[in-house]
Amino acid sequence: MILLFVLVKLALQFLAIQEYGYFRDEFYYLACARHLAWGYPDQPPLSIAVLALVRSLFGDSLLVVRAIPAILGAGTVYLTGRLTRELGGGNRAVFIACLAVVAAPMIIGTNHVYSMNSFDLFLWPAAAYALLRCLRDPSPAKWTLLGVVIGLALLNKISALWLGMGLAVGFLATPERRRLATYGPWLAAGVAALLFLPYVLWNASHDWPTLEFMRNAMREKMVRVTPVGFLLNQILSMNPASFPIWLVGLVSLLRGPEPRRRVLCWAFLSVALILILPGKSKPEYLAPAYMMLFAAGGVAIERWSSRARFGWPVGAFAIGLLAFGVIALPMALPVLAPDAFVRYSRALGVSPQHSEKYDSGDLPQHYADMFGWDEMAKGVALAFAALPAKDRARCVIIAQNYGEAGALELLGAPYGLPRVICGHNSYGFWGTGDWDGGVAVVLGGGESYYRKHFEEVTCVGTIACDRCMEYERAIPIFIVRRVRGDVAAYWATERFLL
Repeated sequence: MILLFVLVKLALQFLAIQEYGYFRDEFYYLACARHLAWGYPDQPPLSIAVLALVRSLFGDSLLVVRAIPAILGAGTVYLTGRLTRELGGGNRAVFIACLAVVAAPMIIGTNHVYSMNSFDLFLWPAAAYALLRCLRDPSPAKWTLLGVVIGLALLNKISALWLGMGLAVGFLATPERRRLATYGPWLAAGVAALLFLPYVLWNASHDWPTLEFMRNAMREKMVRVTPVGFLLNQILSMNPASFPIWLVGLVSLLRGPEPRRRVLCWAFLSVALILILPGKSKPEYLAPAYMMLFAAGGVAIERWSSRARFGWPVGAFAIGLLAFGVIALPMALPVLAPDAFVRYSRALGVSPQHSEKYDSGDLPQHYADMFGWDEMAKGVALAFAALPAKDRARCVIIAQNYGEAGALELLGAPYGLPRVICGHNSYGFWGTGDWDGGVAVVLGGGESYYRKHFEEVTCVGTIACDRCMEYERAIPIFIVRRVRGDVAAYWATERFLL
């Protein structure tokens, strides 16, 4: 049963795996994979290291890059099935729990593009499964494995700290608190902390850029969400038909006779509260915690259906999950052409939703950020090719954000583009190389700003894109010459974390 859903999940993710083009963040991940380190200002190193390994073996085509999150998504389904079995579920429970994962639009969309979020969806249920096994039959090896899983989750995304805090609350709020007098939880915590230590040391040695990045993102990028809005986002993004499943699962964990199950309930509630209180959380932040609720809900529904005539509850939930899953599929996977998607979403009365302060036009941000990159690379290449040979030899390309910079590095390689520099996040740390400030092709920005920093500024064209994000629909291209002052002083004004 579990294997069947694993295969279904893989088939679903490969359905549109190469549609629309690279996503903005995928260019950045590939760029980071060419600059391996123990940390980056906006993320720990695990997902980057995995991508670097896969890239070295199979290349960086869109199919290769997106096969990784697809496989992780299948692994998430497998772990959900194992969690369900661990909670005492049979085939009906596994059917409901795994179908809820496969039919969740948020999970489908996350597993479509490469990011640390797919690792997050995999590692949180892995931690829940490892914890349940520790509490059922503790041993040093099992507690160590739990620590390794949580440590890897921390090395992937620091939001795993929420998971750690949630589990701590779960121990304190249940009879499992007696475990805190034994070596087990402390062994797991020590292993996790040891794995996380290199990233902490990297931050300390770079003046804590991650903290600055988080402050800037909360202040300048994230939109405010009310508690009611947050809950509605959860219901819609995880599939409305799954709402009773995970709600029943939450209640069954809380009221169940086994203290180990209640640890998971309090962990979920604690993480949810952590996300709701600031009022600026994205819906996907809570997504990794739902797999344990789907598992518990599947078990509860199975027991209920065993007492119902013909077992109709399982069929009813299955029909609801599939029906809404099919309706919402174009919102999560690019299975429709852009124009057809716009018509479809308008027919449903769905307007693009934004969790950041940017306008994406007719397409939601996760689709708009897949357009315009080839045109961008061609436009910059034309401007570069028009330069005299002596200028091309000393020229760099300056981009405004990591998506543009990464796209120009990857897609500009066939055009022979020179080094791309950018002040955004990790690119700011990578610097300007041996650029002497003499000449550069600049993508985007304003002419008045460049005149403050360069002696000569010429606009040589504009790149148009109807489907892109609002701020990239008409990007000017400048040729700038002779930086005022020195390169280091100019670069200090370009670097930013957001």
